[in-house]
Amino acid sequence: MARALRALTHLMGWACVVIGVFHVILGNAAVPGAGSAGATVDSWGRFMGAAFVGYGLAWLWAARQRPVPAPAVRRLAGVLLLGGAGRLLSLAVHGWPHWFQTALAVVELGLPPVFFWLAAAEEREVRGDARPVPSGR
Repeated sequence: MARALRALTHLMGWACVVIGVFHVILGNAAVPGAGSAGATVDSWGRFMGAAFVGYGLAWLWAARQRPVPAPAVRRLAGVLLLGGAGRLLSLAVHGWPHWFQTALAVVELGLPPVFFWLAAAEEREVRGDARPVPSGR
């Protein structure tokens, strides 16, 4: 499990860094349907791209620790889950976005539980308890 957590954490980090740089460089052109949104949205998008680079660097920091710190992974995955929840809120308020944004929402809502599960497995492994935690029944 530790190897899977480290690999997925590395992948997440690099993906966020690349996506963030892409947004900083391309601005509105990086967002499907936002090409004519104007200077204010372009400025905001480029700033958020830089923040996303920082988010990716935090994932990479976690991936390079021995062992991978489960609490940090949970926090970072929680931020991703919050982003997915924000997309659901946008869907409820404004309707369906571009199909690519919908696909991103699926990733943002589906990937955090995987990280939560892998982080819990990593903690059990570090403690030397490879058995699943009892459900309390």
